[in-house]
Amino acid sequence: MSSIRARLTTTYAAALFGTMAVFAVVLYGARRASVYRDLQDNATRRADLALQIIAQAKETGDPLTVVRDPLIGPTVTPRLKTLLEGIPDFVLVLDSYGRTLYNSFAVRQLSDNDQLKLSQEAIDLVTGEPAQLIELSSDRLLVVSRPEPDRGTGVARVVAGVSATNAFLNPGELVATMLVISPIILVLSIFGAYVIAGRALRPVDRMVDEVAAIRDGRSLHRRLPVTDTTDELARLAATLNEMIERLETSFGALRRFTADASHELKTPLAVLRADVERAMGGTGTSNEHLAALEEALQETARMADLVESLLTLARADEGRFDLHREPVEMEPLVREVYETAVILGEHAGLTVTLPVIEEATVQGDRTRLRQLFLNLITNAIKYTGRGGRVELSLSRRLDSVTFSVRDTGIGIAAADLPFVFERFWRADRARSRASERGGFGLGLAISQYIAQAHGGSLTAISRLGRGSTFTVSLPLPVGEEAGEGEPAAPVEAHGAASTGDGPD
Repeated sequence: MSSIRARLTTTYAAALFGTMAVFAVVLYGARRASVYRDLQDNATRRADLALQIIAQAKETGDPLTVVRDPLIGPTVTPRLKTLLEGIPDFVLVLDSYGRTLYNSFAVRQLSDNDQLKLSQEAIDLVTGEPAQLIELSSDRLLVVSRPEPDRGTGVARVVAGVSATNAFLNPGELVATMLVISPIILVLSIFGAYVIAGRALRPVDRMVDEVAAIRDGRSLHRRLPVTDTTDELARLAATLNEMIERLETSFGALRRFTADASHELKTPLAVLRADVERAMGGTGTSNEHLAALEEALQETARMADLVESLLTLARADEGRFDLHREPVEMEPLVREVYETAVILGEHAGLTVTLPVIEEATVQGDRTRLRQLFLNLITNAIKYTGRGGRVELSLSRRLDSVTFSVRDTGIGIAAADLPFVFERFWRADRARSRASERGGFGLGLAISQYIAQAHGGSLTAISRLGRGSTFTVSLPLPVGEEAGEGEPAAPVEAHGAASTGDGPD
């Protein structure tokens, strides 16, 4: 079956049928046990009543039995027989030899064969045991045997029985009744279950229609209606809304990413095409051709850097950001990038210092960490004006090591700060202050991926016109004891302006 409604209805019908079958079996067993107890109590009361009559007759001093016929044996006296005739159902009074002293009227109405069988069963019946069923040709009897406590009466025991033919529920009758009633109950129950399941699943149908209307990326702004209840459907709708919101964000980021990548590639491709056409032209001197080819080579390198950055981010998105982890001593690495920063700062007319550096070792990829640090340094140098300062520091904490890059540059507005790690993002003020060949806006996104891949984080603090501070926090290996390194003496360098990548 294709629909949940039909499957629920079928499952309910099967469960109901099984429940009815079990209920019928349990009902039959309980009814049979209850009837059996009632019949046994009735038979026992009749036997006890016969014993009381015999005991009262004995108190008068008259004999209880007489011998009318030597061939038949003793029988109860006519007076005692008259008293015993008042007991209904089947009663037999036996002596110690197993001879029948009295048969009730109901016993005498049986056929000779049934009387003989009942007498034989009564003789074999063990006193004190539970009631037993005796199958006669004309009836079914439940009989009990009760002893006569005073052996001087000539009566040994009394056997009493009641008819059980109509008392017990016939299994065939039960099956026939169930066959008649069950279809009616099942049809009504299935109809009710189908209606109830339809009402319960109606919100699901509406939800399916709503989701079907949000299949394309242009309708992701729509949301499913969420009721005030806390049932499963309300939670499902809320979860789907959260997923649609994430999809909307992802689609928007993908569109922006595609547009920005196209924009970044459009200009260098146009320049590259113009330079190639100029170099291929017949006019112009050899120097002009070489200049055109050199400019084409620079644009090619620029596009190669962009493609490499995009490939890095794509691998990071797919979880294939490969790291060759090994113990990396941070002090030599930071001193190495500091030397590069000094050279870049000389060209930009900046002062680059390293006032604090402490020893620490982390588990990571040295090449990627160097890329991360240089991205932050070049970004700081690019957006710091001549005469400014860039300060690096490496500090060891209790369970982590932090590398900070602080500059006195143009800073970032508070409204723009949450977006600095997004791909292709560059603030307009920063773009206006950038050199003619600004970056792509991917460096900070790549830097954040590198920090996160090492189990760390990259954070930014900035105020417009007051500079920025980017801090990388990396975890120390387990078991590495916290300590303090020896800070290095401050080092300063000065230089002239240079170009670099945009705020990446």
